[in-house]
Amino acid sequence: MGRLFGTDGVRGVANADLTAELALGLSVAAAHVLGEAGTFAGHRPVAVVGRDPRASGEFLEAAVVAGLASAGVDVLRVGVLPTPAVAYLTGALGADLGVVLSASHNAMPDNGIKFLARGGHKLDDALEDRIEDVYEQHSTGAPWDRPTGSGVGRVKAYDEGLDQYVAHLIDVLPNRLDGLKIVLDEAHGAASQVSPEAFTRAGAEVVTIGAEPDGLNINDGCGSTHLDLLKAAVVEHKADFGIAHDGDADRCLAVDHTGSEIDGDQIMAVIALSMRERGVLREDTVVATVMSNLGFKLAMEREGITFVQTAVGDRYVLESMKQHGYALGGEQSGHVIVLDHATTGDGTLTGLLLAARVAQTGRSLKDLASVMERLPQVLINVPDVDKSRVTTSAELTTAVADAERELGATGRVLLRSSGTEPLVRVMVEAADIEQARAVAGRLADVVKSALG
Repeated sequence: MGRLFGTDGVRGVANADLTAELALGLSVAAAHVLGEAGTFAGHRPVAVVGRDPRASGEFLEAAVVAGLASAGVDVLRVGVLPTPAVAYLTGALGADLGVVLSASHNAMPDNGIKFLARGGHKLDDALEDRIEDVYEQHSTGAPWDRPTGSGVGRVKAYDEGLDQYVAHLIDVLPNRLDGLKIVLDEAHGAASQVSPEAFTRAGAEVVTIGAEPDGLNINDGCGSTHLDLLKAAVVEHKADFGIAHDGDADRCLAVDHTGSEIDGDQIMAVIALSMRERGVLREDTVVATVMSNLGFKLAMEREGITFVQTAVGDRYVLESMKQHGYALGGEQSGHVIVLDHATTGDGTLTGLLLAARVAQTGRSLKDLASVMERLPQVLINVPDVDKSRVTTSAELTTAVADAERELGATGRVLLRSSGTEPLVRVMVEAADIEQARAVAGRLADVVKSALG
């Protein structure tokens, strides 16, 4: 069997790839692996379980709860809440593990299971591998001690979760949002109640769109992957700006008062300067992936903020932050992690901090985001090549070095192998879009010649 866990939990088409049987079996395995600490400490393990509003989340949640309880884990069902809310509650309630049923920004037919360790932290590869090993053992008939009688887990609703999480978000804010008018696009997802409530309690006048989930409309033409509705709404309502979340609200993108997009790099730049001013940007450092725009790196260097790069994926950003004690990191896609207040990307928290900076300075979001200039990016996919040789081809190495010399300090080249397909992605950034296109085209030809 191939590895079940991907970059962010186990995902697939609900009831086809991700079945009730798989959800139940994985939950039993997770109970044995992640519930060990509670068992060794002499108490029954506790799990927090939440989901986004997808229709399939209803039966998958039932399967997960059944699996956990059958393995002797007490379950607190928090209902429809964002991934970062479940992570926060897992830590705040002292639970031994958390489970989120969500496929984030994916279309409605998909769903996913994400397990969280004690404290609300994402699992490392070793823990995921242990869960898979236990799941496979059980799938082949290996016996396990099934509790009976009073040993089975108990299940109850935890209805205080939303208010508890919103209160946490409000406590984090450095200042109120009075006087701001903000449009929120909730992607018909998990933050449809949480985000408007938080922004309203913080003092903002709120206009909501995409906040009527029916189980079938999540991410459907709205949210952070479809910004046109938000752009139009911001202009129509003469709002100060707009915020867009994805289905599980672990990311945040923005739109300024003119309807122009503000991406994750620009959001991080604004928040980084705010945190430094307040003395909470530890080591004056921000962490981002190699996919962040070169303009972000140049802006941070100009402002005297150290820029640390990681591989693509918010898990690698988080690993670097935890290892070195940094306070802020994220991705261009809008996953922003403020480690003092969240264990994962938190779209609502990010939006609130962005709004707080606008309110505190009295400057428009457009003006604040101008601290960095997004350099044009050209991306070309080169299919049907031997991607395994992308780092060893002498011809390709020479071509990349020549291209980087041509681009100079205000340009860069990035070659990435696809994780699932036989293709190589060529990305070129430069201040001059025509130069970027020309360089990318030449490099794509070299990739095809050298690796084809």
